[in-house]
Amino acid sequence: MSTAAELQNTLADMVQAGKGILAADESSPTIEKRFKAIDVNSTEENRMAYRELLLSTAGLGDYISGVILFEETLNQHCTDGNPLTLLASRQGIVPGIKVDKGLIPLAGSQGEKITAGLDGLQQRLVDYKQLGARFAKWRCVYTINGGHVSSQAIEANAEVLARYAAICQGIGIVPIVEPEVLMDGAHSIDDCATVTEAVQRAVFAALYRHNVALEHILLKPNMILPGQEASRCSPDEIAEFTLGVIKRSVPAAVPSINFLSGGQTPEEATDNLAAINQARGNNPWLLSFSYGRALQQPVLQAWGGKAEQVEIAQQQLLLRARLNAEKVVDCTLAKTDLKP
Repeated sequence: MSTAAELQNTLADMVQAGKGILAADESSPTIEKRFKAIDVNSTEENRMAYRELLLSTAGLGDYISGVILFEETLNQHCTDGNPLTLLASRQGIVPGIKVDKGLIPLAGSQGEKITAGLDGLQQRLVDYKQLGARFAKWRCVYTINGGHVSSQAIEANAEVLARYAAICQGIGIVPIVEPEVLMDGAHSIDDCATVTEAVQRAVFAALYRHNVALEHILLKPNMILPGQEASRCSPDEIAEFTLGVIKRSVPAAVPSINFLSGGQTPEEATDNLAAINQARGNNPWLLSFSYGRALQQPVLQAWGGKAEQVEIAQQQLLLRARLNAEKVVDCTLAKTDLKP
């Protein structure tokens, strides 16, 4: 099978109306914080038990088409001795892997960040593919200060995202490109829109420079939201700003836009996704989700590290997955079933 055919097959399995992506790729420090909040020690045994809880949820494949995993999970086995990734594959959920190595200071900037991990990436991807990963994810972040992000940070992170995506496609792994404008701060929704549009324009310019096939990527952007310290906006306002930005900055060749939930409550993430899809009009992309905390927070609270709570926790995961998946409409229906 050619590399292009591999990429297309993976996308066909992942880009489906009524389904989204579960982000379960928390790094060791992040999952330690999540466990600490529910009084659970972050041991390998507990992490394995929690990830098995997620991936063994019966019916999850009805609403989730892909799962982003942390490196540790690819090497873990569940209680029946099978790899954890097999639990996902059995439900038609495509396993993927977070491949970046986290944030480091951007040299010469005023406290801005760039994402590390390009060194040795190609060999790591080959190894991950042998363990069952069919797609990858790389996250860059941008913090709005005084209403803007420096051009240095925008261009440097765009270049990193493009180089990562090109390496992925070269070995038949679909890249999820994640440029996240953070909610940290008191910036307005207008500021978020301005910065996000500039970021996404730079990312796609870099993808073009590196000959990345846009038909074979997924975009995981932030919604257009005011900062956490600013006044709240309604879902309809968020939808209007978000759709305006993606229409001006995302090429039609991209098959799916899977929004991240960073900074939103589970309920806010669902309501905002619903508003975006209701107002989507005649747009070419699937507008779906790739949520981490917005799907997992109720699960963690229900589980609490107790084996007897696993079924209740899985019911919470299935509920949140269904509530979001119901909002993801077939883009081919946009011209007839949704308002222009």
